[in-house]
Amino acid sequence: MSDLEGEAANYVIRVHADLSDIDASEWNALLLAQPDRLPFLRHEFLRALHETGCAAPDSGWAPAFVTLWREGRLDGAVAAYLKSHSYGEYVFDWAWADAYRRHGLAYYPKLLAAVPFTPVPGPRLLAHRPADRRLLLRALRALAVQSELSSAHLLFGNDDDFQAAEAEGWMIRHGVQFHWRNRAEPPYADFADFLAAMQREKRKKIQQERRRVAEAGIEFDTLVGREISDADWRFFHRCYTLTYQAHGGTPYLNLAFFQRVAAELPEHWLMFIARREGRPIAASLVAIDASRGWAWGRYWGATEPVPFLHFEACYYQPLQWCIEQGYRCFEGGAQGEHKMARGLTPTPTRSAHWLAHPQFAQAVEDFLAREGRGIAAYLDELREHEPFKRALP
Repeated sequence: MSDLEGEAANYVIRVHADLSDIDASEWNALLLAQPDRLPFLRHEFLRALHETGCAAPDSGWAPAFVTLWREGRLDGAVAAYLKSHSYGEYVFDWAWADAYRRHGLAYYPKLLAAVPFTPVPGPRLLAHRPADRRLLLRALRALAVQSELSSAHLLFGNDDDFQAAEAEGWMIRHGVQFHWRNRAEPPYADFADFLAAMQREKRKKIQQERRRVAEAGIEFDTLVGREISDADWRFFHRCYTLTYQAHGGTPYLNLAFFQRVAAELPEHWLMFIARREGRPIAASLVAIDASRGWAWGRYWGATEPVPFLHFEACYYQPLQWCIEQGYRCFEGGAQGEHKMARGLTPTPTRSAHWLAHPQFAQAVEDFLAREGRGIAAYLDELREHEPFKRALP
């Protein structure tokens, strides 16, 4: 027995193809014990994804949740899936899959520890102790080996996850997102105070964009929780679908999913509906956690084009609300340097990877080292162009 197994002895690992096998209260209690818990990892949210068919075997997401038990108590858990593709992940490994294919090897299915369609950093290895996070990683790797999978991946974890992953020899990949953080002391008093902290040209650009939207006759309804009616959700889903259609894609989420999370997790939703002459023409959806003062920009769409409406609905309205509510952070989602001009700043993200094939693992490790240096340089360059006034020396 290794020192790690001795430290965390007398445990049982289980793999679940159905989340309903795990008691919701036990799962949520483990999640709530994490310092940076996420509403997207709540039992209700994940079951909604599965039972409405959004993340299910037929859509290429076969649940294979891994849990760790001691004396009948849930001490560790990770939401994991057998994936038959790489859609809906936001950490792109298409080139790895293509390299496997060109060498006559199967990259899919692979094992993925992630929240489907949700590139939000936070805990993925739910546990009370560092040793148990390492045991969960070992269980993921053992599942991949036993199932003869090409690889195992953990996406958008937190510091505790990556400390465990590095200790277990997983490869770390680096990325960048753009997040807004409230000023520490004192926090912004209002949106004008936030703008006053920005460089003059950035401030003027935001003011001009907001003015153009107002001059187009656009007004906004701000709806929180149960204030969002079923008609509002239906209109939002129509807008969300139109966004995908405009880009030639297929929506990942269906109306049944949104209706279900609206009913079961109402406290976590904030919706902005844009109206012109009383008629709704656009909507954006933000997830919120009032206990942490944290918000996540998720989806948007419009039924007709209005210049700068996207920026107003997805950034300015949410940021104004977050400032008014004293929130600490607003995460703007994946990618998008344009977010910097709206007051969001570059934030590093990470993922962890284990590949079964030794030669491919070495090739990917070499690639990640080169990519990591590029990401570090990119972050340095972005920070040189942050939109806020520089403090005097």
